[in-house]
Amino acid sequence: MSLTSYESDIKRINADEVSVFTLLSDLSRLEALKDKLPTDKVKEAYFDADSVRLKVDMLGEVGMRIILREPYKTIKFQAENSPFEVYFWIQIKQVAPNDTRIKLTLKAELPTMIKMMVGNKIQEGINQIADILTRLPY
Repeated sequence: MSLTSYESDIKRINADEVSVFTLLSDLSRLEALKDKLPTDKVKEAYFDADSVRLKVDMLGEVGMRIILREPYKTIKFQAENSPFEVYFWIQIKQVAPNDTRIKLTLKAELPTMIKMMVGNKIQEGINQIADILTRLPY
């Protein structure tokens, strides 16, 4: 199996790269997002500075842990408690004052059957996450 890549559209955030990186690189600051999670699918959510864990119907507990912080440029995550190898990046680039762009990339080692069943949903989900990140108070 090889890693399959899913990328979000490039999104604009009305903030500087330092503010964006500071918020997104400390996951405990995202605790406020709990209210925005779909309660029909996500039963519980836990946040600390380096990781997020979710209890999800039909998957159980899944999580992501930050494994690399490159200040003001990249935050890289690795899945925890996942049956598959999964990596996730947030790329950050300021193009003008208070104009920062982000792009999300998810790479996962998925069996062909799973990829066929959920590939479109993963692509849709990564764009939804990017949209949510643009609406955070930076």
